Amino acid sequence: MTKIEEVKAKVEAGKSKLVPGLVQEALDAGNNPQDILDAMVESMGVVGEKFSTGEIFVPEMLIAAKAMSKGVDVLKPHLAGDGASKLGTCIIGTVAGDLHDIGKNLVSLMIESAGFDMVDLGVDVPAETFVQAIKDHDNVKIVACSGLLTSTMPAMKEAVATIKASGLTGFKVIVGGAPVTPEYAAEIGADGFAPDAGTAAVKAKELATA
Repeated sequence: MTKIEEVKAKVEAGKSKLVPGLVQEALDAGNNPQDILDAMVESMGVVGEKFSTGEIFVPEMLIAAKAMSKGVDVLKPHLAGDGASKLGTCIIGTVAGDLHDIGKNLVSLMIESAGFDMVDLGVDVPAETFVQAIKDHDNVKIVACSGLLTSTMPAMKEAVATIKASGLTGFKVIVGGAPVTPEYAAEIGADGFAPDAGTAAVKAKELATA
């Protein structure tokens, strides 16, 4: 098993105490930092997949995300010098009336690890706050709106409509959360939809580089 494969396995297993050391060993062995990062994103994709199919639950997913986060901390100094790995800024928030942030935090972590600078607006975010954040930050490529309650779906619709009507350009809007479906995302005018954190990172990257 190569060092990168070990990193992947330990991230998937949520071994946050072991991951930083293994990432360092993988770097010392001459592995490309981006390859190590891609491997960790891949293992979180597997975790996301298992979560989607009900094989694992939120606690396991959070433990794996924490392990990945520890690994990313070791990689950051090695990635920071590579401006090419930065895909732009992603603004994320849970829509107005919704106070859930576990899913949002996971998505934020995954999108950041894919190479974005994250601006997390927190929970219960009014539509206008998303627009203001786009104005306040440079190189915004993705705006991610999260919602976990069926009752806040109208707020998500309003957020997307307000962002789209702002006249600001150069970014794509992605939505997600338990009650959100691809059909609903299309209906409210979002550019993308992600059923889980792993997919969100892939989708964000895809939309930002399209």
